[in-house]
Amino acid sequence: MSTEKIFLDANILFSVAYGSSSLGHLWDLSKKGLCVLLASNYVIEEAKRNLTTEEQLDKLDIYLSNVQIVLEADPSLSCPIDLPKKDRPVLMSAISAKADYFLTGDIVHFGRYFGKTTMGVKILMARDYFQSKTES
Repeated sequence: MSTEKIFLDANILFSVAYGSSSLGHLWDLSKKGLCVLLASNYVIEEAKRNLTTEEQLDKLDIYLSNVQIVLEADPSLSCPIDLPKKDRPVLMSAISAKADYFLTGDIVHFGRYFGKTTMGVKILMARDYFQSKTES
């Protein structure tokens, strides 16, 4: 079984730094070699902008030490699904990094795509990712 590559949206990074204990399970899986966590500087900066305390920022830095930072997607690539301009580079980075999964909590912009695979990347909420692992 190959190691799954999981691209994390800014709201996942924000939530884990804010204290979501359930999301910490992703890092447990990563430490066991069951997945590789990916993020781009674009999503990292967005997460940092939304954190309000030094403690949260420090916590994010600790989590990021176990996240592989990938290159931003080529802005000339067209996004295969209908997304707002600010969300396109996020999905395109996941696609460019050949991620298996894109985890996000953004129901407004990605909700209609949950459970669907776009150019090899399955879009899920974290809880649905965890659920799919317990079922298999």
